Amino acid sequence: MNETIRQLYERKSVRVFTDQPIDETDVQAILRAAAMAPTAGNQQLYTILRVTDPALLSRLAESCDHQPFIAKGMLVLVFCADCLKWYDAFRDAGCKPRKPGPGDLLLAVDDALIAAQNAVIAAESLGIGSCYIGDIMENMETQRDILGLPEYVFPAALLVFGYPTEQQKERKKPERLDIQYIVQENQYRRKDSAELREMFCGKAADGDYESWMRAFCQRKYNSYFAKEMSRSVSKYLKQYE
Repeated sequence: MNETIRQLYERKSVRVFTDQPIDETDVQAILRAAAMAPTAGNQQLYTILRVTDPALLSRLAESCDHQPFIAKGMLVLVFCADCLKWYDAFRDAGCKPRKPGPGDLLLAVDDALIAAQNAVIAAESLGIGSCYIGDIMENMETQRDILGLPEYVFPAALLVFGYPTEQQKERKKPERLDIQYIVQENQYRRKDSAELREMFCGKAADGDYESWMRAFCQRKYNSYFAKEMSRSVSKYLKQYE
């Protein structure tokens, strides 16, 4: 196994960091790696916000589901799907561009997340841990105020970076589903009850599949934060109609 694949296999989310700062040379290497990511039509439909203001970091930590460790990160980046910069450039050049639509937003989100993952892997290669914060998509009004986001700019992902503590290094990475449940050939095939239970039963540590699934559904899918995320994204999408 080569070093890159090993790091992909072993990388896990880190939520507790040491006090060691990240050298600016490494920060720039991470940012440049992000900018080298594959991108639709070489448009780089994203903007990366590096958040350094302690007051803004505290507000993000609170608005993103009350997670104090966000404010303690040595590097905090928000990857924004940016449909505005090309729209503005087209208009500035005398073009008559249509307004960005839902397809443009999805393409920009793809671009932003690919760039974010490049940053994650670059950091991993430097011994720097990271954690994705999906909650940046919640509380749309608050996040737009904190980050000064105009129309057609959507916060797709927040990443927190830092050097992991020894406890975080030793913590076991959560098991992923076996590849047989992830890969299908040629066309999508919906799984039946037996296959679903076979796929997910390993996650029910005590063997009570129904109880585990009900609890997980309530904690994640039916949770307040999941409903708030859908509300925020739906409201944001209205400007693309």
